[in-house]
Amino acid sequence: MQSVTTVTPAQLPEVLVNVAVVRPVFLWGAPGIGKSSLVRQFAASLDLECVSLLGTQLAPEDLIGVPQIVDGKSRFCPPEQIARDEPYCLFLDELNAASPDVQKAFYSLILDRRIGSYELPAGSIVIGAGNRATDQALARPMASALVNRLVHVHLRADAADWLKWAANNGIHAWIVDYLTQRPDHLWSAPPKTEEPFSTPRSWHMLSDTLHSYGPEVSDETIAMLGYATLTPTHAAAFRAYLKTVRHAYDFEAILKGDARWPAAPQDRDLLYFLAETFRARLARELPADKRHASPTAHRFAFRAKTLLVELAEISLEIAQLAIANANAEDGSPALPSWFLLEAARDLPRLVAARA
Repeated sequence: MQSVTTVTPAQLPEVLVNVAVVRPVFLWGAPGIGKSSLVRQFAASLDLECVSLLGTQLAPEDLIGVPQIVDGKSRFCPPEQIARDEPYCLFLDELNAASPDVQKAFYSLILDRRIGSYELPAGSIVIGAGNRATDQALARPMASALVNRLVHVHLRADAADWLKWAANNGIHAWIVDYLTQRPDHLWSAPPKTEEPFSTPRSWHMLSDTLHSYGPEVSDETIAMLGYATLTPTHAAAFRAYLKTVRHAYDFEAILKGDARWPAAPQDRDLLYFLAETFRARLARELPADKRHASPTAHRFAFRAKTLLVELAEISLEIAQLAIANANAEDGSPALPSWFLLEAARDLPRLVAARA
């Protein structure tokens, strides 16, 4: 299912408190962005117990229950996990990954709030969640009858929301600091191959492992942990960032002329990270229209061209990446066209090689 509009984690509670209390909701989103934890937090905010059913681990009889003879008539007894006396939040996780028969078994529970003769207590809410087929995750087509029984809300990862949460939930300071500088690295689309990729969940896992190792963790171990949890380019950038933090490399010093780009072959990952930091600074501090550039921005643009030349002397490839196409697949921020035109005029070798 494709989304036209999306909500952030910070916006979701208001949506749920107004929608989920009157109609069942289905929460769509990529793996690892916090759908399950957000539902549990919402249930807790209403003082409701959250009962989770995992669609991929259910059979139809797990919902319908087993028959029992009462007064000479058979009656299905729903499982204890569902048949409760007090209102609660029924969370149907990975609902669209369940088999078609299991999805059918949910029809009456979702729309009519009942299974057999059992009816959910007044005040109960029903929320489903699942990944999209485009996320390279297990997802089955959802029958139109089921689609039409749910209000569909699409969740997106939001760095500002996650960083605010991370600051109060023990996420490692290195990760908070890094993602504050590179919020675009919080999440990446799931790859088509079997390899780790960056999500809020994977950054949380990396945080737990860094806490476990302690502050004396080696650069080699950091690299191992990063590549074990993150998108490879993000893992390399994070490792390089920690080199700047732990070994006194400083982009500000390079910008001021107090230090030079690292040129040693073993520091190539660090050079790449500093070049990405350089690009991000260009995108942030240079206005889209040169007429709106302050004297400080003009001085920065002039200094930037000098730094590009120095960078190209060490690695023409990395210098090219610093002014790469704004439509790059890695989501690099766009640079203003007037600066690129000036670079083409003043740095023809760099731009010609890039072309």
